[in-house]
Amino acid sequence: MTAGLPEVAAAPGARRRRVATILRNPLAVASLVILIAMIVVAVIGPWIQPNPPNAVQLQLTNAPPFTGGYLLGGDNTGRDILSRLIAGTRGAAEAALILTVVAAALGVTGGLVAGYFGKLFDSFGSWVFAVLMACPGIVILIALYTVVGASPNVAMAVLGVLSAPGFFWPVRTLTRTVRAELYVDAARVSGLPAWRIVGRHVFLTIRGPVIILAAFLAGAAISVQAALQFLGLGNPAVPSWGGMLSDAFDNVYVAPVQLVWPGLALGLVTASFVLLGNALRDASQGTAVRQGTHGRRREIKALFGAQAADLTLRTGSRRTTVPRKAAEPGAPLLRIDGLTVAYHSDNGAATVVDGISLEVAEGEVVGLVGESGAGKTQAVFATLGLLPEEAIVVGGSIWLDGAELLRMPEKDLARLRGATMAYVPQEPMSNLDPSFTVGSQLVYGIRAQTGMRAGQARELALSMLDRVGITDPVRTFGCYPHQISGGMAQRVLIAGAVACKPRLLLADEPTTSLDVTIQAEILDLLRSLQKEGHMGMLIVTHNFGVVADLCDRVLVMRSGKIVEEGPVTRVFRDPQHDYSKRLLGSILDDAEPRGAVVPAEVADA
Repeated sequence: MTAGLPEVAAAPGARRRRVATILRNPLAVASLVILIAMIVVAVIGPWIQPNPPNAVQLQLTNAPPFTGGYLLGGDNTGRDILSRLIAGTRGAAEAALILTVVAAALGVTGGLVAGYFGKLFDSFGSWVFAVLMACPGIVILIALYTVVGASPNVAMAVLGVLSAPGFFWPVRTLTRTVRAELYVDAARVSGLPAWRIVGRHVFLTIRGPVIILAAFLAGAAISVQAALQFLGLGNPAVPSWGGMLSDAFDNVYVAPVQLVWPGLALGLVTASFVLLGNALRDASQGTAVRQGTHGRRREIKALFGAQAADLTLRTGSRRTTVPRKAAEPGAPLLRIDGLTVAYHSDNGAATVVDGISLEVAEGEVVGLVGESGAGKTQAVFATLGLLPEEAIVVGGSIWLDGAELLRMPEKDLARLRGATMAYVPQEPMSNLDPSFTVGSQLVYGIRAQTGMRAGQARELALSMLDRVGITDPVRTFGCYPHQISGGMAQRVLIAGAVACKPRLLLADEPTTSLDVTIQAEILDLLRSLQKEGHMGMLIVTHNFGVVADLCDRVLVMRSGKIVEEGPVTRVFRDPQHDYSKRLLGSILDDAEPRGAVVPAEVADA
């Protein structure tokens, strides 16, 4: 722990709130008490049984409760019902644990991998779990009991494998949805490894449905085991709730009360699992099949050519080298050559970036300006390696300091994000995970890139919050995103982007969602940080005022193409393209300019 810095424990605070929410729910408390009692009885059962569960006293056959030391009476063979009920608790608990753990481990892991990584993982995982779903589970269980003579625990493990698709499909769908969230892209840009993003940002976001599925399945496991034992499958010498139900059913006309005790145990436990699962889900939420790779490759190749298929469907795990060459003296830090990006749908192909080329030198600020839909953000996402699956890179190359990014494996590209190139997004609130504090998100990104200890990363994060103009860094560090303003959130993202001193900063409409006063402050901050770190900067905007205030050169983009480029002063004084003239006219002829204020020396030109 670094001296003078507060220990911010966001996760324990969130856990305390979840516990408080559960404790305020009487049904949840009652369910929790019943399940804890079940676990305790399952563990200490052999020591608290009044009598041996299989001991027979013929004089107590069908004895009523409180007779001869049998508190719940005797069954049809003179055995103590209470002792057998206690002994059967262990089997029920083991069935719930084994089936749920096996099903959740396989299904959740498979769903996360298929949903996050997609492509080949998705195709293979979907096929495997579709086959498991088609298997007749009850028939397989009966065969295991009657033919193989498997133990109940083995049978429950097999049923857990067959139940895994119940977790796989919803987790896969939810993961694909969460993967598209901006804060997941922000985590990737900050350099967090995929396994940490999946575990920290994706799984924790979808944990609510997983919890309720696990609760339902645990209750179902006990019911299935009891049903099989009711049918006479399993070892009759081992006391079980299902076996007790079967014996009581055979004896229903003589002593119908014998049905009450195992039925009551089953009903209370299964209902408790469901009610507690709902409570856990609500508490955690309150705080916080496309075609296979080969088919997609053939389709892209047919439409756009072999190069597009190779660029779009590159598989980093199969590559061992990264296209790289020594940067020539005076070469630009970033160079994009002939980049073309398209989207293919049932209605045809749409090109969103059409053969653009641009350069950003070290220490230079370049503006990429154009109206919404011009393709500016797609060019930035291609540079970051964050294009969605639907995007098709038809051709071109992107070089960053001698490394070709389009053909770079994901694991190598992840090492560049945050350290060599960083990203400031348009929507600050959407790029912060609402489940974690501002400080924890900054610390995770810094540690992923630098390997710092937690205390050092916390100290750096606080110093960066102070550097970007946040008046109370300590308080902001411990806040959740909803507790800060949009301007503060944008400053937080800028702090995270420049904390590891990147050489290239990509800023996508960094001031659009802010009011005019905050816009000016953010532009001043970006200018100061750029000069301080001598960063190359590519500013994406639709506002020529931002360009005039911040940039050295400007590129005007329209309908996926760059229609004009040059020094800012030259383009402002003598725009060559009609589109550039119209964009300039929208701010220079307006009595009340929107966005950043255009410098007087440029406006007077």
